[in-house]
Amino acid sequence: MIEVKVLGSGCANCKTTQKLIEEVTSENGIAINIEKIEDIAIIMSYGIMSTPAVIVDRKIAHAGGIPDKKTILSWF
Repeated sequence: MIEVKVLGSGCANCKTTQKLIEEVTSENGIAINIEKIEDIAIIMSYGIMSTPAVIVDRKIAHAGGIPDKKTILSWF
């Protein structure tokens, strides 16, 4: 199971990013465990300066803006 964390304040971009990740992984049969993190201290502990950010298996995959589906698929 791939561990995915979406880091952000809960804004529309963060919610859209999480939804897109769920859509891409579902459409491609990729099993993930997704977690939404809104705690600023935790977000800062990753060194993230812009959100939404995505962590895939403990590595920063994305930071800032909404990724497209092709980009999301490339993480997996």
